[in-house]
Amino acid sequence: MNDLLTLPWETTDDASPIAARMAAWAAREVIEQRYEPGMLLTEADLAEAQKASRTPAREAMLQLERWRLVRLVPKKGAIVTTVTGEERRDLLAVRAMFEIDAVHALSADAEVMEALAADLQFLLGRQREALSGDSPLDFASSDYAFHARIIRSGRNAVTDELLSTIGPRLARLTYQAVIDLPSALEDLFADHEQLTECARQGDSPRFTRLVRQHIDHGHFQQNRTR
Repeated sequence: MNDLLTLPWETTDDASPIAARMAAWAAREVIEQRYEPGMLLTEADLAEAQKASRTPAREAMLQLERWRLVRLVPKKGAIVTTVTGEERRDLLAVRAMFEIDAVHALSADAEVMEALAADLQFLLGRQREALSGDSPLDFASSDYAFHARIIRSGRNAVTDELLSTIGPRLARLTYQAVIDLPSALEDLFADHEQLTECARQGDSPRFTRLVRQHIDHGHFQQNRTR
């Protein structure tokens, strides 16, 4: 599982720099909507919440801005960003493009595709546990890891760097989709099972169709139910 890419709050611990821990903690608070869109977050708020000084809080704020979870406002703090329809569309289009390209490039390599499918199967187990435990954040985290594993099979260092930057935003999209339309979770999981089987078989054309269907199921279906 060397290609498993995780999210900030899953990789930080007591040995991590305080600024990294503060940023990871705040990112999770934003994704779980305890810091709601439009809310003003200050360095003092962050420092107090984490029992730390304002110096690492400032660094954490800069990281949150790099993840596009907040927008810095000079001399005031930061505004928690809102997920717009355009952002959702653009992020998912980028994710889909990288996934499709990776599988298309590697589909003829049976050994690589079998290893990919094995890792995806492991991540399916994590997703099933999240479903059973009714944990939207765990599902969003494992969803990100699932799609990131597919993308990283392409062995593109620039893509890996981009994934690390947009990871919290992708997790935020999935979390919001789960909250908005929990009935779609089983469809999302079923799609993941089919994507895993496509990877195992090296079926690039079907994988491409399923990726686009999967995005529609998970992130745009709710717009038609309102």
